[in-house]
This record gives sequence, structure tokens and C-alpha cells, in this order.
Amino acid sequence: MDEPREPAELLKAAADDDRTAWDELESRFGPRMWAVARACGLNSADAADAVQGAWLRLLEHLHTIRDPAGIGAWLATTTRREAIRILRKEPPGLPFCDVVFDPDPASAVLEADGSRLLWQAVSTLNEPCRTLLLLVATGQGSQQVAMRLGVPAGSVGPTRARCLNKLRTLISQQETVQ
Repeated sequence: MDEPREPAELLKAAADDDRTAWDELESRFGPRMWAVARACGLNSADAADAVQGAWLRLLEHLHTIRDPAGIGAWLATTTRREAIRILRKEPPGLPFCDVVFDPDPASAVLEADGSRLLWQAVSTLNEPCRTLLLLVATGQGSQQVAMRLGVPAGSVGPTRARCLNKLRTLISQQETVQ
């Protein structure tokens, strides 16, 4: 049996239209991409869209990947970004995807579970905290958050601090129950 090819070699072969390289990339990294999409809280159909979107991004950037050896991390990150794009189309308050690539699958699962629990706690907060924390977590600036919430920009910081304190209290109460 042949030795598995290195990720950088697979990427180069895929760029040269080697179908077996594409198949090997998919079999090696596809399951992790699906796990990332599902850990973001996507249903099967949306997870399929996120994974397919990540493969499309790879095809678009095939010749410009800066670190071909890190293609697994690149695909996981791109899948997470595609999942976030899908989640942003959903009403505020849904879980936010915060999965990072970790070569240790057990660690990745624990981290994804922690993120899921965090966003479950956020989803129980009242407005405007729920939406504010979701917007801040997705990288929205104070001006954008203020516009989305219909509040003055100067109130975003103090409101965020109050919301984070509520979240800390809620999480610490949950931890004492467990």
C-alpha cells in the first residue's frame, strides 16, 4: 500500500487536476470539515452548504494558499467562516460558531462543546444582551452594533460590560448546579 501523500503534495497535485489528489483531500479533511460545521450548530443541509462552500473557496484559492502544508487548518477555518456566514442569515440569538483547528480531535470536541454551552447561555439572556454579544463576537464594531441595536454608539461599551457581567453570573450559576 502506498504511503499517504503530504498535504502540500496533495494540494499541488490537485492544482494540476489530479482527481485522486482531490479524493484524498476530501477523505482526509472532509470528516473534520463536517465536524466543524456541525459543531457550529448547523443542521445537515446547512452543514453541507458550509462544507461545499469551503471546498469552493479552496478551488478559488488553490494557487494562492500561503502554507500548503497547513491545508487542514485552512479548510477547517474556511468551513467555520462559511458556517458563520450561514448563521448570520439566521435571526439573532442563535449559537455562534467558535471552533478552532486542533490536531487533537478530542480537544477539538471539548472546545466545541464548551463553545456550544457558552452560546446556549448567551441565548438565554434578554435583549439587547443576546444580540449585542452575538454582534460583538462576530467582529462587529461599536458603530455597527449601535446601528443594529438602535442605540447611541457611546452606550455600546457600558451595555457590553453589563451584558458580560450578566453572562458571567449566569455561567457561574450553571457551574454550581453541575
